[in-house]
Amino acid sequence: MLRFIRTVLLAAITAALLIFAFANLQVVTLRFIPEGLGTALNYERAFEVPLFLVILGSMLAGVGLGLVWEWARNAKHRSAATQNRRQAARLEREVNRLRQTQPTDQDEVLALLEGSERPR
Repeated sequence: MLRFIRTVLLAAITAALLIFAFANLQVVTLRFIPEGLGTALNYERAFEVPLFLVILGSMLAGVGLGLVWEWARNAKHRSAATQNRRQAARLEREVNRLRQTQPTDQDEVLALLEGSERPR
């Protein structure tokens, strides 16, 4: 059922993107620097691309930038989680080592009580 819902959702998104692309097929000129500055610097490179590629490319770049931003922002939390995992593993190893060195058949309180009972 979940696979069906995912397939229907992906089909709807694909249809919406195709409709958007066909509605924005106009060719636009894409320049990386303003025309006047390009003439002054003798750099007049321009690209003729469909409008939907400019819009979708901008959206994709924005999502990518947001992902990188969030990844960098959460780096301190990932680092702390890694340190906590290492410390937990170290403490678990220490607990296991202490359990192996202590006798398990006798309780500490009983051992103290038995040690204090001396014949008079």
